Amino acid sequence: MKRIICVMLAVSAFAFAASEASAQMGKREYINGGWQFNGTVANDFVESASGYGAYIEGGYYVTPMFAVGGFASFNTNNKYIPKQTYVFDDKSALTTDLDRSLYQVPFGVTFRYRFLRDAIQPYIEAKVGSEYSVQSTYMSTFVSRSDNWGFYISPEIGMTFYPFYKADFGFQVAAYYSYSSNRNKSYDIKGLNNVGFKLGIAF
Repeated sequence: MKRIICVMLAVSAFAFAASEASAQMGKREYINGGWQFNGTVANDFVESASGYGAYIEGGYYVTPMFAVGGFASFNTNNKYIPKQTYVFDDKSALTTDLDRSLYQVPFGVTFRYRFLRDAIQPYIEAKVGSEYSVQSTYMSTFVSRSDNWGFYISPEIGMTFYPFYKADFGFQVAAYYSYSSNRNKSYDIKGLNNVGFKLGIAF
């Protein structure tokens, strides 16, 4: 009797997984979106990590495993500098603390390859596009702000997971590195490097 019950449970589990997989195997398009945690790397202007970010992306599988799509995201990273005195070329001086803010908005196209067409779908992805960035320094009485554009590229590794029976709704987790060519001579910025991870929902 126990053996029969075990066999029935195994068959049921297999059927459940197959049903979940079939719901995804026939689906060619996808949409993912959610929360993004971003950390800047090798950046003296703002070198910090922050959870002030979000993303959205979508695509279409032109073959069963390879998809082409588009993406957009944003991140804000901040850095506080304690009060100190700054002496300028004209011999004037200013004593203040500083709040620096780096705002990044990349967008462009995506190329994704998934390794499985199942309820669990690990994938690798490349993003290519442009990035709009704003660098701001807030002082006691005024703000200094610059904006610029750059070329953007980002490799990513992640997984989408569809745990619900015959449903196209699931979850996504991923880690990424990104580089953009944005430059700002005033702050000695010669490109922006980021690493981060994201958690979201998948359709």
